[in-house]
Amino acid sequence: MKLKELPIEFEEALPLLEKIKDAGFEAYFVGGSVRDVLLGRPIHDVDIATSSYPEETKAIFERTVDVGIEHGTVLVLENGHEYEMTTFRTEDVYVDYRRPSSVSFVRSLKEDLKRRDFTVNAFALNEDREVIDLFDGLKDLENRLLRAVGKAQERFNEDALRIMRGIRFSASLDFDIEKETLLSMSACAPLLEKISVERSFIEFDKLLMAPHWSKGLSALIATGAYDYLPELQGTASKWQEFQEVIEKDYHFLSSEQAWAAMMIVLEIKQPQAFLKKWKTSVQFQKKVSQMVDVFKARQSSELTSWQVYQYGKTLIHEVEDLRSAFGMMANVERLVTLDRELLIHDKHEIVVNGGILISELGMKPGPDLGRILNQVEEAIVNGHLANDKLAIFDFIKNMT
Repeated sequence: MKLKELPIEFEEALPLLEKIKDAGFEAYFVGGSVRDVLLGRPIHDVDIATSSYPEETKAIFERTVDVGIEHGTVLVLENGHEYEMTTFRTEDVYVDYRRPSSVSFVRSLKEDLKRRDFTVNAFALNEDREVIDLFDGLKDLENRLLRAVGKAQERFNEDALRIMRGIRFSASLDFDIEKETLLSMSACAPLLEKISVERSFIEFDKLLMAPHWSKGLSALIATGAYDYLPELQGTASKWQEFQEVIEKDYHFLSSEQAWAAMMIVLEIKQPQAFLKKWKTSVQFQKKVSQMVDVFKARQSSELTSWQVYQYGKTLIHEVEDLRSAFGMMANVERLVTLDRELLIHDKHEIVVNGGILISELGMKPGPDLGRILNQVEEAIVNGHLANDKLAIFDFIKNMT
């Protein structure tokens, strides 16, 4: 198969392929970028595979960086762009179900492509726009099917994270998973416990943010992979509920919003503790927990000025949007109105502070002063007090 035209990202990188060819070696565009071009999707990273060994690659180009030279990868800086260029390689046995014990550089494109995960990720594209397809990936692409390269069970035994990648690809590409591949993913699912939580989180997060997340969750259920992910043992029925209660064509606005929806459906009582097991950042844990808190509060009451002030317009908007996804009434107009009517959006906007109260009203530092400042802040936010120095002084005098 020959492409009629190349996307600009490939056109800009063609001189690199030609330089390598002129030096007597082979070079191809490979991986997901080729798949996405064939599907008419935008591409992001341009990866190049070459028969030149790392030192030979470095001799061809003036500006390079050793980003993963032990695995054959050299970063080439050319025409204002950065390109990862990796030597064709084969891999030895995998000792931890994630990384090979060693890699060997080879001159054969076929040997290199044989180690790829799925047929639709095992394409190569040469400088003449010819697609090299050694594993019937074009047929799988046409049938919108995700199939492992070679023996499926071997691929997942080599790298168990490929199970989560397969589920994520199903969600992002809207592809079904081929029967044998799905069975092997299910058989190897226990190996996910050996994968770092951080890597599993990245794939799960991409699944939730994918346009066809519901299809991804169906694959998650079918493989039983959830049973080997942090805190998700025995949650099959909850994932079915997730698919039922949230509109299937809904696209989550942010990772935090997606995980908040997950906390709500799974009825997680302590979201921060749950997300800590996934080794997420404290900031991520906090935002998800706040979304869950606001969502629960909204089930019994309308939005308040204090909520808008405390959590911010953006977070509240995502909660209201999530209510729509759950089939509930959202009140974005009230949110906009409350935000517009706020006299302050941050406590540092208050015209007095602790230092002023100490120097001008003779107040003493300590917990009582903090409580008074909190009451002043709340009164201003709720519209009961003007953000005015004299008005605040009168308010304080009436309190004491």
